[in-house]
Amino acid sequence: MNDKILNRVQKSSRYLGAELGSRPKDPRTVDLSLALAFPDVYEVGMSHIGFAILYSLLNDHDWIAAERVYAPWPDLEAELRTAGEPLRALESQRPLGDFDLIGFTLQYELSYSNLLNMLDLAGIPRRREQRDASHPLIMVGGPCAFNPEPLADFYDFAVIGDGEEAVVEVCEQVRQGRQEGWNRETLLRRLADIEGVYVPSLYRVSYHEDGRIAALSPAPGVPQRVRRRFLANLEDAPYPTAPIVPFMNTVHNRVAVEVARGCTRGCRFCQAGYIYRPVRERSPQRIADIVDESLRHSGYSEVSLLSLSTGDYSRLEPLLKGLMGCHEAGQVAISLPSLRVGSLSAEMMEEIKKVRKTGFTLAPEAGSERLREVINKGISEADLLAATEAAYALGWRVIKLYFMIGLPTETDEDRRGIIELAARVKRTGRGTEGGADANVSVSTFVPKPHTPFQWEAQIGVEETLARQNQLRDGLKKRKLRLKYHEARMSLLEGVFARGDRRLGRLLEAAVDAGCRFDGWGEHFDFSRWQQAFAATGIDPHWYLRQRDEEEILPWDHIDCGIPKSFFLAERRRSIQGDYTADCRHGDCHGCGLCDFDSLRVRLSERDELTPPRLPAAPSPVADGRFKIRLRLRKEGRARFVSHLEFMTAFHRAVRRAQLPIRYSEGFHPTPKISLPDALPTGFCSDAEIIDLELFRPLPADRIAAELNHQLPPGFEILAAAAVAWKTPSPSASIESSRYRVGLPADAPADLAGRCADFLAADEVIGRRQKKGGTIEVDLRPPVLELALREQALWITLRKGSPLPVAAHLLGLTPEAARDLEIRKVEVRMRDGLDCFANA
Repeated sequence: MNDKILNRVQKSSRYLGAELGSRPKDPRTVDLSLALAFPDVYEVGMSHIGFAILYSLLNDHDWIAAERVYAPWPDLEAELRTAGEPLRALESQRPLGDFDLIGFTLQYELSYSNLLNMLDLAGIPRRREQRDASHPLIMVGGPCAFNPEPLADFYDFAVIGDGEEAVVEVCEQVRQGRQEGWNRETLLRRLADIEGVYVPSLYRVSYHEDGRIAALSPAPGVPQRVRRRFLANLEDAPYPTAPIVPFMNTVHNRVAVEVARGCTRGCRFCQAGYIYRPVRERSPQRIADIVDESLRHSGYSEVSLLSLSTGDYSRLEPLLKGLMGCHEAGQVAISLPSLRVGSLSAEMMEEIKKVRKTGFTLAPEAGSERLREVINKGISEADLLAATEAAYALGWRVIKLYFMIGLPTETDEDRRGIIELAARVKRTGRGTEGGADANVSVSTFVPKPHTPFQWEAQIGVEETLARQNQLRDGLKKRKLRLKYHEARMSLLEGVFARGDRRLGRLLEAAVDAGCRFDGWGEHFDFSRWQQAFAATGIDPHWYLRQRDEEEILPWDHIDCGIPKSFFLAERRRSIQGDYTADCRHGDCHGCGLCDFDSLRVRLSERDELTPPRLPAAPSPVADGRFKIRLRLRKEGRARFVSHLEFMTAFHRAVRRAQLPIRYSEGFHPTPKISLPDALPTGFCSDAEIIDLELFRPLPADRIAAELNHQLPPGFEILAAAAVAWKTPSPSASIESSRYRVGLPADAPADLAGRCADFLAADEVIGRRQKKGGTIEVDLRPPVLELALREQALWITLRKGSPLPVAAHLLGLTPEAARDLEIRKVEVRMRDGLDCFANA
């Protein structure tokens, strides 16, 4: 990607690649290239563990090059379109159109517009029939692939279910097809023979006059139903232990470990609880090994234990104790993002808070016991209040509560129950030091395929708004805050969740109207969707309607492993308010999924952790005080890493190097690392000064070597020296900084005179960029020296950025000046503070 483009966009580190842990390969040395595409912005996609698993396991094969691409933010999209540049993958910067395969993950329905837009930006025809052998094959997977029909016109095939084994088999088949010269139709036929692969062009759909589906007809020799892929044993499955470490802050900035897959709680609204069955757990020791290696390779200071219901992990207590025993001294926090009421004991909460209290979120889902029985939530109000009382007593100040509105059989009384229950939760924190609060978050129920509620109606926008207003007003009276999902977004989610392939033209019309990032409030524009509905004659409410139990559903040819008869039986049990218990510790309920041999519930049988193989991080509590001063270079594409992002990257490098760094005291200890004033994004530097405080002395040259081994490309320690521990911070030690500014081809002929006039003036009014525009400022006070030599302008400043000075002298706008080549070449230290004078 053009460096000038990177200078003009927000958060350019989204598009740099070359992060620690990324695995670029020379495309000429592999048989197959695959772009893993996430149709949302980088910081969302980088937080998705399934994406990371596939990236790692595919690149473990030396004949496959797997790269990554994310949806460009609108500012980059505009720059790409203006410049005529294609969308490129991060690792090699190759255009997407040059890959053999592009695999999109479908995590949520509101990302569909981004998928089409990414194809457009790559110069790849949207519709399957418009592509030929010169174009990549388009593959989709993820939870939304369990109803792949709304996108059926745009992809070549879908992988249904667990992808670890299936995706490799797909790559092997594509490689064989290329080697043997198969045409596209033959290759797709062969791919359809792989269990879990659905090829939509091999199925025909006919409709009744009223719009319902009349028939789903496979081509001769093609199975009537496509059965999902199952990974039988999670313990031995590949898992990345050298994660990609982004420069920027992502949604989940931590080591993420999948401790279990699947859930048998049987919440009747929850698609994931059915499509990821059966429960398969990793052993505590395997998890601990993954954590140890991942922390060593990443430098993160938090570990997140992931599953659909981490609180149900069968060995959670010994796992937590073991992890905290190994990593508490290294200031590593443990978070459990998915908790079920009653699953955490006070003792386990004590373990979690030892380093720092991570978020505490509970999901009652419904406000009354009756409605929780309807949805099979299986928790009582008493259990919920006991859990929140314990959390408040242990020091948590805010508890987040998640509910849904629009659930089947919901009444006004159930909604009042949300208000009352949230108030009771807050009251359980009365008398605790620092006070207690509860935040309520409400989403609108969206019926999902492959659940007992797949036939139910979804409430419309007006009804959603009325119920949200009722909750907001009621909670406000109790001094409680409400967050809720945008009603029109929920409508779209419902349309596509249970939609059919006729929605392809709606999606195209919406993307042509400018729809992008529909899950982002600042970009969601429902009026454009209304235009698309009107242009295509599609009624969204037809897709929100209740479905007849005998009706053919758009996803009936996708076999999730659980028969329709089971879902129908569960639907009827919900009407009666009958509870279906978790089968993992009790009787089988006959969902038909397990074969009780290879495919069955696999709970962890080990409950002890051996000491970690890797040395524990050094203790941050010690009496010694030693300071090391470093001089660091920043160049190449690393110059587009912002100052805050660089600080994070450097802190993680220090952790990976396992340096004996001192920490601050208090509730949130932070490493004692002092960095200089911010270097503007886009500048190179040979003189970034950084101080480290240590509790144990180490040779300076050893520290430099260790850090250079851990720093990402573009960063390098040039010198290191021990200084007195009371030496002022870098920003207080630096007297001035000198910059070299490369001259543009059309630099003013009288530039030398301009420099002389500038230095002779008492005041020079220029423009400086600020958020929202430019302001007038006096540029003269910080400038100490100006010089012209070696085809460059040299600027020495007391402090601040040389950019406005260079723009003024060269007659450029602040925007144009950002394209100049600017490098900080040296700093002058105050008397007695230059430890690098003879370096």
